[in-house]
Amino acid sequence: MGGKLNVSENCLDRHLGTARENKAALIFEGEPGDVRTITYKQLHFHVCRLAHIFENMGVGAGDRVAIYMPMIPEAVVAMLACARVGAVHTVVFGGFSPEALKDRINDCKAKLVITADGGWRRGKVIELKANVDKAIAGAPGVQTVIVVKRCGNPVNMVEGRDVWWKEAWAGAPNTHAAKAFDSEHPLFILYTSGSTGKPKGVLHTSAGYLLGAKLSAHYVFDLKENDRYFCSADIGWVTGHSYVVYGLLANGATVFLYEGAPNHPEPDRFWEMIDRHGLTILYTAPTAIRSFMRWGDNYVLRHRLDSLRLLGTVGEPINPEAWMWYQKMIGKKRCPIVDTWWQTETGSIMITPLPGVIPTKPGSGTLPFFGVVPKIVDSDGNEAPRNSGGKLVLTRPYPSMLRTLWGDDARYKKQYYSEFPAHPDYYFTGDGARQDKDGYFWIVGRIDDVLNISGHRIGTAEIESALVSHPKVAEAAAVGRPDELKGQALVVFVTLKAGHETSDALKEELRNHVGREIGSLAKPDTIRFAAGLPKTRSGKIMRRLLKELATSGEIKGDTTTLEDFSIITALKADEE
Repeated sequence: MGGKLNVSENCLDRHLGTARENKAALIFEGEPGDVRTITYKQLHFHVCRLAHIFENMGVGAGDRVAIYMPMIPEAVVAMLACARVGAVHTVVFGGFSPEALKDRINDCKAKLVITADGGWRRGKVIELKANVDKAIAGAPGVQTVIVVKRCGNPVNMVEGRDVWWKEAWAGAPNTHAAKAFDSEHPLFILYTSGSTGKPKGVLHTSAGYLLGAKLSAHYVFDLKENDRYFCSADIGWVTGHSYVVYGLLANGATVFLYEGAPNHPEPDRFWEMIDRHGLTILYTAPTAIRSFMRWGDNYVLRHRLDSLRLLGTVGEPINPEAWMWYQKMIGKKRCPIVDTWWQTETGSIMITPLPGVIPTKPGSGTLPFFGVVPKIVDSDGNEAPRNSGGKLVLTRPYPSMLRTLWGDDARYKKQYYSEFPAHPDYYFTGDGARQDKDGYFWIVGRIDDVLNISGHRIGTAEIESALVSHPKVAEAAAVGRPDELKGQALVVFVTLKAGHETSDALKEELRNHVGREIGSLAKPDTIRFAAGLPKTRSGKIMRRLLKELATSGEIKGDTTTLEDFSIITALKADEE
């Protein structure tokens, strides 16, 4: 306690006067193909200007700022400028609805919103400013809206409230003395879904969070001075905070930003950009990898991918088949894969291999990162035997972990520290996992994604992994529905690879395949074929919606993050 720092200074000013000041901090490519390169010196210039604008608007230490933007450099500038003046940013993913944005703005009482006229996604403009206008109609605390002109689509500018980014900059000084803040000064709030409908505002502070993000980025990605690093996560998620912005810039790395979809205009957009920009590290999600598999190897084989030296996965457990495909087709059997486990709440990577140091096993996150002390325990908090499975806890505090839930200390304690009364200091991750005989950790998935079928605990990730190992299956999602006999019955939604037809015979073939892979107790009770699965814009399957559909035939829950509503319509029509 008592230490002071400025997070923005640690990401920018520390590199000035060194060889890094003229190094690319950001290489940006928009979906239409426009490219910008911004050096550390230039990024510092932009952040200093915006910091002055904030202060002129009366935005300072402790004030909350909502950022609702596409993946463009100005989004990174906005985050760093908030950190520079001590304002607390909450980045709201650009795929969220006006209602979801309004709830987050009101919960943290943001006085400033930074947005863009729009952002590009699959050739269409996502009208972000129009969404902000709808949200602010129910958020009276917002005083100012700064708007970046990105797409040139017409927008309504409210006099006295809305200001264009470029006009706000006119005449702003080019330098700004960063202020020192306490090591525990709040840095950002990031809203994440909980077991209830109300999102949780995870609060991260400054020094400990930055330490975790910087140290893990350095070692897990084995960063070299000439790396060009590409993380496909949006900055609206914690992965974008830690491993696009703070962890990478604190290390003086070159970060590649891409605005749009991975399959626009063709499904080889990632591979084409990797070759053209000479990218060396790719960090992406298992869901994205399975999509690449589904689109076909030919899109990959068009490209050399010889600049890549390291691959990473994040967001959910990766099934061994996807891991092997990633290693063979993208890594050409020469790139190590770091399969990382962590959470919005932990702020930085907790379980991961270190490339070239820790032998990997496809599907395992392997071992804890420095200083992390996880344990697999039973329902009473006692350590579970190897290979038996249980609940994953962290037994010691860690610098980068959340400090509380914004405005709700009681919910924070209940959510994370009440699961094991005999061990009130155990942080409960909400995930199920097991340790094998070598001590390697295998994350099964969320506890609520672990089914209890006839007294047997079966992870949905394990069933999905078995299904996608079948040569005809592209993607699968497993959910449980109440069953009087078994407790829970297993329902799976399956998307087939191109060229394969649905049939009752194939359903039986898949049931038997799961039986062979896991055991007869894991055979699905119901298999439903689907042309596509409901996903968020970041690519995560919305199993919650499938669970509602399997249980009641209806979907009544929140669909604000759903990318393609037609998929739900098709699934419901199939039900009828």
